[in-house]
Amino acid sequence: MRVVLQNFRIIDEATDMSGTVIIEDGIITEVLQSATHAQGIVIQGDTLLPSGRAPALMPAFVDLHAHFRDSLVYEKETAFPVETLESASMSAAAGGFGTVVCMANTKPAIDSIEKAAAIKSRSDVIGLVDLYPVLSLTKNLEGKELSEITGLLENGNSQKSFVPLMLSDDGKDVADDALFLAAMKEAKRIGIPISCHCDFGGSEAEAAKKAGEHRNVWSRIEENYATKRAIELGKKAGCHIHIAHVSTKEAIETIALAKAELAAAGNGFALTCEVMPHNLSLTENDAEKMGAESWGRVNPPLRRDDDRNALIQAVAEGKIDAIATDHAPHSRGDKEAGAAGFSAFETAFAAAHTELVLGAGAKIDLKRLSSIMSANPARLIGLGDGAKKRGRIAPGYKADLVIVDTGAVWNVDSGGFKTRGKNSPFQGRRFRGKILITLQSGRVVFQAR
Repeated sequence: MRVVLQNFRIIDEATDMSGTVIIEDGIITEVLQSATHAQGIVIQGDTLLPSGRAPALMPAFVDLHAHFRDSLVYEKETAFPVETLESASMSAAAGGFGTVVCMANTKPAIDSIEKAAAIKSRSDVIGLVDLYPVLSLTKNLEGKELSEITGLLENGNSQKSFVPLMLSDDGKDVADDALFLAAMKEAKRIGIPISCHCDFGGSEAEAAKKAGEHRNVWSRIEENYATKRAIELGKKAGCHIHIAHVSTKEAIETIALAKAELAAAGNGFALTCEVMPHNLSLTENDAEKMGAESWGRVNPPLRRDDDRNALIQAVAEGKIDAIATDHAPHSRGDKEAGAAGFSAFETAFAAAHTELVLGAGAKIDLKRLSSIMSANPARLIGLGDGAKKRGRIAPGYKADLVIVDTGAVWNVDSGGFKTRGKNSPFQGRRFRGKILITLQSGRVVFQAR
């Protein structure tokens, strides 16, 4: 099937031009600077907006950190799950995501290839996004013994039905240094990055908790300590460490310093990190307004304004490798009872675009935003080249694309979200930039009404 996307503003990490993209059987075959008379299904960009201006055509986004909730079985006590593969996939597509890495802290935990393969297979049948379940580092996320990562062959090869692209005990760090190091050595052996949650704070954090310090105090100690710990152990193992949801200025400073010294390790050690749109846009004051222990609660917490500014500056300086969502849907009752996390797919691009590209202290352009939402995260998990490469608009790349009205102004109403979790920290907030259409392998899988 041929699809022709004509008269668009084409934007990826290396391109910003007007032109036409031709897709054959789900793969981009040509990128032209002019219109074409090629036969096929034609989508005219200049007819999608009332003004006749060309919308932006960008690579679909790649999310390195999300929670789909739905696992192999429904919880017996939950007749209507907060989220399912179907609702999460629809939400991701509505947010412009084509590829999503989902974390292992489901029920049951994704601690075997069989469990990961089952979720991957179900997601492939749905066909809205490419979903890659994480394989946990330890059995049942208990931090006591290694999971089936020991059964994977070098370079991620496996005789089984699924090969993960990332490993993680997200939701908790492996507390035992020896076991954590053993997991990292396995990650080094098989060539798969470890996403580190960084919430293990050691004795200083425990002392702060016992002293009755506020969550914002002891969680900062946890993140800063755990970031240093993960990096030091990663250096010993020589593996690829990916620091999840960085939120403090101290943590990003630690990461930046370690990156500057990467060559000194000399054993293959690699270090990357991600930041979330809510940490770029909101602060602890916003959490207090929402309810710091209910609707405004997230792990790690929303931080101070100087942390937010440090993260924005780090994005501008190229110290942040990816923007991820940490999509974590919850029911109203669970949020009011203190469940941590936000539904994030459907506001991710708009929040990042509004803050980073158009904000008062705007630091980057759309090309750079595309890089850290698409091409960079794709490369990070091994999808930047080969037959499955994505994240760019160029011949040979998978035609996972998103059409965006960068000028659209809209107010967030979580009641209209595709996700079942309506727990958005941006409820009522005004953003600029709206997802119009998402294509998966050249097929339209979402279209705004």
